[in-house]
Amino acid sequence: MGFSGHLVFACSNRPLLEAPVFDSLDEELKATVHTWESRSGGWQTLQTESGTWDDADLPALVEWSSAPACVAEVSDSSLALVTGLDTTGQRWQAWLNLDIAASLLAEEPEDLEDQLLWLDTPEFHEAVRHKRAELDAEILADAEGAVAWAAAAGVPVTPETARIEELLRSHETFVEDLFSTLLDQLGFPQATQALT
Repeated sequence: MGFSGHLVFACSNRPLLEAPVFDSLDEELKATVHTWESRSGGWQTLQTESGTWDDADLPALVEWSSAPACVAEVSDSSLALVTGLDTTGQRWQAWLNLDIAASLLAEEPEDLEDQLLWLDTPEFHEAVRHKRAELDAEILADAEGAVAWAAAAGVPVTPETARIEELLRSHETFVEDLFSTLLDQLGFPQATQALT
């Protein structure tokens, strides 16, 4: 069974766990949060279990760190929704492992009685194709948003939008690896440690 939870990426000279967004966690929950990757320049990624991160935490983290941040909501190591936010409030989102996202987000018929039986029908595969096309149509804007966010973070080299688009269309067995590669391709310093 894979990891489900959040990968929180932000910049600080202090440990990210000191950010006020984590103050409400009791000691038991805090013990489940650990450093996943560190990168030079103060960039850190924390791995948190499900239930320890809230959507409202991202703006609070950006405000505390005075730097752009992003979070990947990971489901069973196979799928992630990445949300980035910069200090001006500009937000972007992108799915990682798009095919899996399409199969989970495909619209089900209203009169569906047995989901397992539906998963093997031509109608299901058509619904997945339709959802995949919808998600694919958003990739250019997602990639442009990610590149603009990285620029706002002070990344010294402007990444190529086409390379980010390609990555957003790719697939990795462990979506955490895809998230790390996304940060690499956006131009952030290489990870110096991984504690997965």
